[in-house]
Amino acid sequence: MYKKIVLGLFAMATFFPLPQLVSEAHAQNYTVTAAPRIDGFDVQAVRTPAPGNELAFTLYGSPGGSAAVQIAGATGGLVLTETEAGMYEGSYTIRQRDRITANSTATANLRVGNYVASTILDEPLIGVPSGRRSSRPAAAAGAPKIDYFDVVPPQHLVAGEDLTLILSGTPGGKASARIAGVKGKIVFEEVRPGIYEGSHTIKRRDNIKANSVVNGRLRVGERETTAVLGKSLLDGSGNQSRERRAARQCINCGVVEAINVVEVQGEGSYLGKIVGGLAGALLGNQVGGGTGKKVATVAGAAGGVYAGNEVEKRMKTTKHYEVVVRLENGGTQIITYTEQPPFAVGAKVKVENSTLTLVQ
Repeated sequence: MYKKIVLGLFAMATFFPLPQLVSEAHAQNYTVTAAPRIDGFDVQAVRTPAPGNELAFTLYGSPGGSAAVQIAGATGGLVLTETEAGMYEGSYTIRQRDRITANSTATANLRVGNYVASTILDEPLIGVPSGRRSSRPAAAAGAPKIDYFDVVPPQHLVAGEDLTLILSGTPGGKASARIAGVKGKIVFEEVRPGIYEGSHTIKRRDNIKANSVVNGRLRVGERETTAVLGKSLLDGSGNQSRERRAARQCINCGVVEAINVVEVQGEGSYLGKIVGGLAGALLGNQVGGGTGKKVATVAGAAGGVYAGNEVEKRMKTTKHYEVVVRLENGGTQIITYTEQPPFAVGAKVKVENSTLTLVQ
């Protein structure tokens, strides 16, 4: 009997190795109740799929997971390392046996606990590496259109400064940009139809210069258009650029949405109560006689106290004006004035030091 039990345990160990059992038991300790989130997936493309060239992948999503990439035509897979919270990176070296082409797809999987999220790369593996200027036409027939590609320059290109890029073109697409010296790409948000904005906080590891090449990209469906930023990242010349920067930087600008008059009633003092009480008692004393006169006197005094207090409150009532401003970013700001403000509803204003100034 003992021999049968030992043989049975040995057979279980053969089909279910101990490390696998431990791993599965550990996975069950996760308390994740939803699929992880993938915010972005991009690649540092290579010019040709020659053996020895490296494809550098970056995945952005939920932190604390494990990420991997499968490349169509590749003989091996790639495990990404979480270099920062929610940022996974890794490089695949192309081998002699690989059959990677410009049409090869790359699929990323992000696992957190027992849940997995997947996404497919929306850009080609073979192309112009970041930091080089493309010689191909900006837009082919039927491709989306880029009207302009601009930058809101920081004061200095140092760590901690924000670099904001603006792209205008065909609405309903996906826009991004790559900056020479920066790892990964900047994903834009379509803030208004056809207006895309993206920002990058400069890191210490970045190698950005004023003349760094910036490639913008707009993809709608299966077609895409590229553009190169034709100016320095610290260039302040150009009237049109200044207007765009001013519009972008005026985060405290808005329109007066309403002007409300607010009345604040003051508090009555003991003096008002005494005066009111005496006046009420005097009037009450003129009513009836005997016990009735006493009752009327007391009632009159009580009523006089209340009336005197209310009169004094009304005499002390003040009012102020609350100006409701709808900001360009969608927020609301309320500014208080003690006197009638010098503008009307619909006026364009700017909030500065808790006051409003008219914007021409």
